[in-house]
Amino acid sequence: MKEQILKRLTDAIVDCDGDEAKKVAQEALDAGISALEAIEKGASKGLEVISARFSAGEAFLPELTLAGDAMQEVLNVLSKALADEKADTPVLGKVVIGTVFGDMHDIGKNIVAGLLSVNGFEVYDIGINVEVKRFLEKAKEVGANIIATSTLLTTSMPYQEDLAKYLEDAGVRDQYYYIVGGGPVTANWAATIKADGHGRTATDAVEVCKQLVKSGNKPGSFETVVYEYYQA
Repeated sequence: MKEQILKRLTDAIVDCDGDEAKKVAQEALDAGISALEAIEKGASKGLEVISARFSAGEAFLPELTLAGDAMQEVLNVLSKALADEKADTPVLGKVVIGTVFGDMHDIGKNIVAGLLSVNGFEVYDIGINVEVKRFLEKAKEVGANIIATSTLLTTSMPYQEDLAKYLEDAGVRDQYYYIVGGGPVTANWAATIKADGHGRTATDAVEVCKQLVKSGNKPGSFETVVYEYYQA
């Protein structure tokens, strides 16, 4: 029964069916499935499918948007249970996350922020179309140890590189783990700009952050940590 519910939740996201996603999310809670498991092994799997199709040119932005809306319906249903579960989770780190300048999309960024939050990270979402210097300003303000940037546009990818250089020029590159993601972002791009990590999916991004904070390595001093197809 558990596996069936999780699969239906995955399918609802793939089908971009917000009403069904909302209904099945409630069924998951009623069946005793934890909110985190419902997201990670159900809804997020659906987003991974849509994201893969988008990257392959088999799905387009409207589908990605609708899938994100369906995911939001799931999060709305599970929000209270997630908060209760989070209360028992130790804080692993502080993350400043945003979509880089020139990009108004927030679907993937919102999902990553949500998953990081329920996995023990304090998350500071600074929104979309964020200028490079704002990431560092916020990171200093809140005492973050991770900066995460997202983009769905190839035209905005250079701003991810600009931030890496900005951190270097400011003399603080060794103070912040820097991870990058988004539809067109690849492991090669992450390595090229000397980011500390890259995750292909939202779940991957969480695993990257966990790996980084547990490693104890100085930011900017090691080979890029990459999770392209993480399997739980």
